[in-house]
Amino acid sequence: MLAPRHLIFTSLDGALLDSRGGFAEAEEALVELDRHKVPLVIVTHRTRAELDPIRRKIGHNHPFITEGGGGIFFPDAYLNVKIPDAQRIGRYLGVVLGRPYDEVCTALDELATECGVGVAGFHHMNLREVADNTGLRPRDAELAREREFDEPFYFTTADDAAIRRFVELAKERGFTVRPDGAFWHISGGCDAARAVRMMSKLFRDASRSKLRAVGIASSEENPSWLQATDQTVLLSGRGAEFDESATVVRRKPTPHYPAGPAGWNQAILDIIG
Repeated sequence: MLAPRHLIFTSLDGALLDSRGGFAEAEEALVELDRHKVPLVIVTHRTRAELDPIRRKIGHNHPFITEGGGGIFFPDAYLNVKIPDAQRIGRYLGVVLGRPYDEVCTALDELATECGVGVAGFHHMNLREVADNTGLRPRDAELAREREFDEPFYFTTADDAAIRRFVELAKERGFTVRPDGAFWHISGGCDAARAVRMMSKLFRDASRSKLRAVGIASSEENPSWLQATDQTVLLSGRGAEFDESATVVRRKPTPHYPAGPAGWNQAILDIIG
């Protein structure tokens, strides 16, 4: 069999997984990726604990990137090259990019005090409160609380000016604050684009070939890490928006791939076929 020519990076929601976490419509492509030995790297804002049951369900045995680029994780003996700065983290070899969770939580509390705003982070909440505030089932909420790099929170008391000051002060101190639906997130050093670039280099060094890094995600999410790939596919209800330069995400029209596992399935089959 010929060596793989592609390295696939994928989001989960609106791409490989449907709104209920199912992936049945993507099974054909998953089988073909395995048959052709094409690496499939998951890139997600989820925690490692949240991702583990998903990976077991889809039979995923490849590396993955968690918490928006906070950590890169490799199964044992996956690559035949030395992974710089790798350390044993649970069952994996991991490369840590993000600042430790405790440090992030401390920064959140200090910033809130200095800016005179009220915040409620996951570390302030018990399991039931996390479940109630996120809409997650208790078991899923428990996994979401097992954080390593990134802290979700919301403002309990703050006006727009105070929030702007909070974000600016966090940036001055090396932390990133971003909105995400009803929640905000604070982290330090988490960088999914950097993680994708690092992993692409490792795969190319290990294979001694110029693997083409492909990024696939929903157009609704349109994550910034796509810019670190050679080829991007955005899945949408209107059809895919596709770009081979990865410098401008929307440039070249291609066949229409709907959001979700069915569109993901067809896009992957077209790429590797």
